[in-house]
Amino acid sequence: MAAGRLGFWRRFAVAVVKPPLLLLTRRRWHGAEHIPATGGVIVVANHVSHADPLAVAHFVYDAGRWPQFLGKQSVFDLPVVGWLLHRVRQIPVRRGTVDAARSLEAATAAVRAGDAVVIYPEGTITKHPDLWPMRGRTGVARLWLDTGAPVVPVVSWGAQAISDPRTGKLRPRPRTPVTVVAGPPIDLSAHRGSPPTTATMHAITEAVMDRLRELLAEVRREPAPPLWTPQGPQPAPGGPPEDGSG
Repeated sequence: MAAGRLGFWRRFAVAVVKPPLLLLTRRRWHGAEHIPATGGVIVVANHVSHADPLAVAHFVYDAGRWPQFLGKQSVFDLPVVGWLLHRVRQIPVRRGTVDAARSLEAATAAVRAGDAVVIYPEGTITKHPDLWPMRGRTGVARLWLDTGAPVVPVVSWGAQAISDPRTGKLRPRPRTPVTVVAGPPIDLSAHRGSPPTTATMHAITEAVMDRLRELLAEVRREPAPPLWTPQGPQPAPGGPPEDGSG
């Protein structure tokens, strides 16, 4: 990715964020070739930690694309941080309001414009006690039905050693091993041209989450459990995607 094409604020973000990541992580990255060099692409990722968006962003950036995450509005409301996120072309999601659909419209416009949009289909950090993927929400299905762009699965593992959601502990240590792996685009051709019915969107979502689970099992070198749904009240089905970074 040519630095001159990024503009001042994205170059500034890279200069601020990338050096600490190079110090903090020992990267084991594979499959970057599966992220198309040009054209709209939907990157779907598992979510195990508050730290993994930085690892995934680093991976996608080094693959030659600028990552555009769908992120919680609460993060965009933070002084300075929110202002900078807007400048570097991230997409806010205001959950539970009429504005929530606008985030998906913004993501659709970005993909159609040839950008790389990153979505966490679960909508939040996984609640699974062993950090396996949960059942996903249907925002990614809607985005694919609207754009037909390739859906590239990306899994990360290791960021939980820096920030563990189960304990709330933050342990930033130099050269923490972090693995990020991309797989080939998910084959969703059976659903191409289908109407956006509830059944279709859930079938697409299930295919996406199954692939993330399989890919993470390869990284962890252990069998994956069935897709899991946490107990207690759940978000309404079909809600817009969100990054779960707060």
